[in-house]
Amino acid sequence: MAGDRSDHRVLQYEQSLMYGRYTQELGVYAKEEGTRLKESEKKVSQPSRTLEHDNGRCAKCKIGPFRWLKFLISLIGEDWIFFFLLGLLMGLTSWAMELGIIMLQKGQKWIYGRLDSNGFLQYLGWVGYSVALIVFSAGFTQIVSPQAAGSGISEMKTILRGVLLKEYLTFRTFVAKVISLAFALGSGMPLGKEAPFVHIASLCGALLSKLPVFRGIYENESRYREMLAAACAVGVGCVLAAPVGGVLFSIEVTFTFFAVRSYWRGFFSVTIAAFFFRVLAVWYKDEETVTALFRTHFQVDFPFDLKEIPAFAFLGIISGFGGALFVYLNRRIAQFIKKQKLFNTFLMKKCLVYPVMVTFLISSLLFPSGFGQFMAGELTQNEALVTLLDNRTWTKDGIAEEFDYIGNAQVWMHPQVTVFGTLALFTIMRFWMCALAITMPVPYGAFMPVLVIGAGLGRLVGECMAFWFPDGIHTGHAIYPIVPGGYAVVGAAALSGAVSHSFSTVVMVLELTGQISHLLPALIAVALANLVAQSLQPSIYDSIIKIKKLPYLPELGWGQHEVYNIRVEDIMVRDVQYITLSCSYRDLLNILMKSRLKALPLLKSAESMILLGSIERAQLQSLLSQQLSRARRLQCIKERGAEEKTILSTESNPPSNNNSSLQTGQEEGHIQITNEELNPPPVVERPTELSNSSQDESGVTLRSIFCASSDAEEVREQSTQTEQPMRAEHKWSQQSVLSTQPPITDWEARQLDERVNFNNCKINPALIQLLECTSLHKTYTIFSLLGLDHAYVTRIGRLIGVVSIKELRKAIDGSMTLKGVKVAPPMATFRNSSLSSSQNETTYLQAVRPPEEHANDAPKHVC
Repeated sequence: MAGDRSDHRVLQYEQSLMYGRYTQELGVYAKEEGTRLKESEKKVSQPSRTLEHDNGRCAKCKIGPFRWLKFLISLIGEDWIFFFLLGLLMGLTSWAMELGIIMLQKGQKWIYGRLDSNGFLQYLGWVGYSVALIVFSAGFTQIVSPQAAGSGISEMKTILRGVLLKEYLTFRTFVAKVISLAFALGSGMPLGKEAPFVHIASLCGALLSKLPVFRGIYENESRYREMLAAACAVGVGCVLAAPVGGVLFSIEVTFTFFAVRSYWRGFFSVTIAAFFFRVLAVWYKDEETVTALFRTHFQVDFPFDLKEIPAFAFLGIISGFGGALFVYLNRRIAQFIKKQKLFNTFLMKKCLVYPVMVTFLISSLLFPSGFGQFMAGELTQNEALVTLLDNRTWTKDGIAEEFDYIGNAQVWMHPQVTVFGTLALFTIMRFWMCALAITMPVPYGAFMPVLVIGAGLGRLVGECMAFWFPDGIHTGHAIYPIVPGGYAVVGAAALSGAVSHSFSTVVMVLELTGQISHLLPALIAVALANLVAQSLQPSIYDSIIKIKKLPYLPELGWGQHEVYNIRVEDIMVRDVQYITLSCSYRDLLNILMKSRLKALPLLKSAESMILLGSIERAQLQSLLSQQLSRARRLQCIKERGAEEKTILSTESNPPSNNNSSLQTGQEEGHIQITNEELNPPPVVERPTELSNSSQDESGVTLRSIFCASSDAEEVREQSTQTEQPMRAEHKWSQQSVLSTQPPITDWEARQLDERVNFNNCKINPALIQLLECTSLHKTYTIFSLLGLDHAYVTRIGRLIGVVSIKELRKAIDGSMTLKGVKVAPPMATFRNSSLSSSQNETTYLQAVRPPEEHANDAPKHVC
């Protein structure tokens, strides 16, 4: 009882009538802790400053500019300078990469033109060039940083939610992402760079925040997330030179809840990035002035007639089905490759075989002198988009020869195929090619290819409208011709919005074209496309999250009324691992060995189950390491040695004769014993190495908790080094002590049986707690808003269960059936049923048991 009271007094916790309460205010504790940390930092940093100033007169000159720079940054504002530098760096990176991509694409056309005398050599040069660039991109990614492969938006959604992905925001990843992306896009494959630039901008922001000037400003987790949120907006806006659309698009595709205070950061930084991106193009004489990236010249006074609204709406509905089909096709391809075990094993060993196969197939179909002549295979994505947005009509009465083709538009004219056939073949072939290409292990994006496919689909509908109404739409006494380029703009916005589940694509496309003449039909088409696509499939980024099995909550689909009826008690895990105030170090060791949880709940007792707080795993490891540390072992050896010396001295020297000599020996720290006075029996020296006995393996096991790379040899060396000083000072005495000392496992056993002292342990008392009756919808909102990975379920302060992100995800996807309740997504028959976790998925607290114990009894944990 006395021990319980002392622990309660230290924790400032007192028992009340129902379950207890804390007596210290959290704010007071935070102030005291902050004051203590500041004082400790001053004590540590003061000696180093003194040394710096005493090194000579040059030392002050080195410190002076740095202090002035810090003062200037604090005067102007850290955020303004930081995001200005971020925008400038991203603008330079985007311009340099665009220049490199154009040069690589021109290289392929140059090889194709130089080998025009031999068709077979032309084919080898065209295909071999693309394959070589993709092989370099994939190989460089795998060697330098495999984390650079993929899109970037899916991973950033996971990071912004609070999950730390290992080595995803490092300098190695930045180098691999930039170089590999340039070569992948230069190969001519249907890939984009918008999504990878979201990752690149986040990398730039993370690396800038580590500079000495900004060090300490973004160490706070909340400010770090705000910085990454603004960086995501910069990545989209600087590539397309669309500041407003880039910010809105990044908010839609990367956030569930967005902090408005981060709004200005994104706009400011993306404006700087887009400005430098376009100004550098003018400086390099690629453009005459700063204009839109794909400028159009539609008539402004009467761009469309109201009678064309049904055609735009029809285009939006088709785009919705097309976007859902694109996501479904991409996921099926990725899952098919994973399910083929032999093929998958072969590809894992030969990681370059798959990108070579895909590139060979696509580049062969795009060969201009072969099948590519029927679908404008010679054009790059930017060139194809410019021609598709042309405001002139390509046909008149279905006859393409009457149109005067200029420049790149000539590739759409073929003597054997009409414009309708060319556009239809271009849209269909590019559709599945893009879905296949974004499964390669290279940096890729899907936004720009989908934008071009949507423009092709819109152009096809526009040309059909121009064929059906050759004289235009009659409105009163005026006749207004059909503008197929306007349909291309609407189709590009609708299909890209359907694939990404966003409405901001309207703003982005209008910024790309530089005209807002088709704002109303674009909004109608995008709304209808999202209505259809969101009811059928998740977005392409959520689909990639599911394929990679990243820890992210899926979106709640509209029409899911069951989320208000299901409660936390239906999905929570009741078998919770916990620690109590009266637990021993052995109990703590067993829990740490079994579980992989980042934090464990602290209860008052196993009988009351009153939740006091939670303790991080690192804190518990520190407590256990201190209890079994070398210092404590050395202290125990010294104490036991002193006891042995006292006993030996007492037995060898009677108190009446040698009292003075014994006292003198004790004062000097030596044992004065002669061979005549003492003939000790032969002593068998016990080896001091920790692993010479099979029983001493527990020391290695304990060591493995705190350091994964520790082995028995390190433990032996440390144990030997600990005992060398005492052996050198009193060799015979040390041998006597070790000969009578019990095995080290006995000492560990006694230490592990002691009660855990939580006095010097940081306990988090402010936990997110849910009630049993909390609805699934409210739980989802709390998890998404606060970025939680788990929450405890309590009843009158007593712990009864825990809910993690995995249980919540399974409940939303409809794969968890408890108490006869099952959440089914809307139109679930069209969704891929394999995503519903037909296989048992390890949940948050099921990992506390070894795999062999819960391989077939996962439902037992939650029932």
